[in-house]
Amino acid sequence: MSGVTGGTTSPRRQVRVGALAAALTAALALLCCTGGAGAFLLTELGGETEQPVNSNALNCGTDNEVNVTGDMPRFSEYGERQLRNAAIIIKVGQDMGLPARAWVIAVATAMQESGLRNLANPTVAGSKDIPNEGVGWDHDSLGLFQQRAGWGTARQRMDPAYAARKFYQKLVKVDNWEQKPLTVAAQRVQISAFPDAYAKHEELASRIVDALAGGAARTVQIAGKKVCDAAASGRIASSGWTAPIPGGVGSGFRTADRPRHNGVDIAAPKGTLIRAAASGRVVVSRCDPDNRGRLSCNVDGWPNKGGCGWYVDMLHAGGYVTRYCHMIKKPRVVTGQMVEAGEVIGEVGSSGNSSGPHLHFEVHVNEDRTSRGAINPVPFMKERGAPLKGAA
Repeated sequence: MSGVTGGTTSPRRQVRVGALAAALTAALALLCCTGGAGAFLLTELGGETEQPVNSNALNCGTDNEVNVTGDMPRFSEYGERQLRNAAIIIKVGQDMGLPARAWVIAVATAMQESGLRNLANPTVAGSKDIPNEGVGWDHDSLGLFQQRAGWGTARQRMDPAYAARKFYQKLVKVDNWEQKPLTVAAQRVQISAFPDAYAKHEELASRIVDALAGGAARTVQIAGKKVCDAAASGRIASSGWTAPIPGGVGSGFRTADRPRHNGVDIAAPKGTLIRAAASGRVVVSRCDPDNRGRLSCNVDGWPNKGGCGWYVDMLHAGGYVTRYCHMIKKPRVVTGQMVEAGEVIGEVGSSGNSSGPHLHFEVHVNEDRTSRGAINPVPFMKERGAPLKGAA
C-alpha cells in the first residue's frame, strides 16, 4: 500500500452518557462508552473462531450475471468501451465460478495497467493490426492487463476474455488471496515495477463491479433478498471490508446528547474477537492515557475517566482510517504491521473511558485521525457490504 503515514495523535475524548442495547440476548443489560445509569451484565461469555471466512465463498451477490452487450452505467472516470471491457472481465470471472472479490481485484488491476483499454504495442510485430483501443509502450506488454510474451501470443493477450482468464488462473493460486490487500494479490500475479499502484483503484473498481453485476460488491439487499452477512466469523465482502465484530450498534455517531462521539459503540461480551475491517497498516497500537495522564489500560475503566484504553488505528487504501477502542489487553498487532482483512487484532474489553465491555469503532477519511476526519461508520460500512448489525 502506498502513501501510508501516521502520527501519534491521542484519540482521547470527553463524552457523555449514552446507553446502548446489547444485541446478544434479552438478558444482557445496557452498555455505553462513557458510563451511565445501567449496570453491566456483559461477562466473559466466550469468543468465536479466529478463522476469517470470505463471504464470497457463500455466493454473496454472484447470482447477478453481468450483461456484456447491454447498456453500460455511467462513470465520469471511464467511457462505455472501457466499462464494456470491465464487464467482460467480470463475466469471465463469473463463468469460472469465482467470487466477486476476484472480479474487483481483476478490474482494479486492469484499471492500473491499461486504463481498461485493450492496448497494442509498436514493439510487438502485428499487434497494431489486431483490433485495439490505443497504443502502449511498456516492453512487449499487450492488452487490458499488459501481459508479456509468456502469457500467450499477441492475439491471445489482446483478447480481453483470454487475458482475464489468464489473470484469474494465476490469482487463485496465490495463497489466501481473498484476505490479502488488493495491491498485494494483484502484484503476486502481475509482478509489476509499481507494486503499490493498484490500491488506489480499489474503491472505484468495487463501484464498477457493483453497478455492472447488480450489487455484487455489496452484501446487502439484491432483488429483495438478503444475500450475506459480512460480519459473523469475519466474512469479507467483495469490496474487501468486513464488520469488526458481529454485535449490535446502539450508541451512535455524534448524537444530540453526545455530539463529540466520533464513532459508534458495538455491544459485545469481553473477549469477543475484534477483526480488521479491511486490509491495511497499523499506525497506532498502544494504551491511551486517561485524562490525568495515567496509563492504566490493564484495568476496567469508569465514566469520565477519559482515553481510549488499549486501542488500534489502521490506515487503509483510499486514505481511510479505522479505530478500535477499549480492548481488554494489549492488542495483538504492533505499529507498522501489515494486517489482512478479517485478521484478529484484539479482544473486546472495557479499558479507558468505558463503563462496560464493548467496541468503540470509528472511521476517518483523508488519513485524518482527528475528529475533523471522523465520519459516520454506519452508512460507510453499509455501502461496502459490511453493515454493522442493528444499524439503520
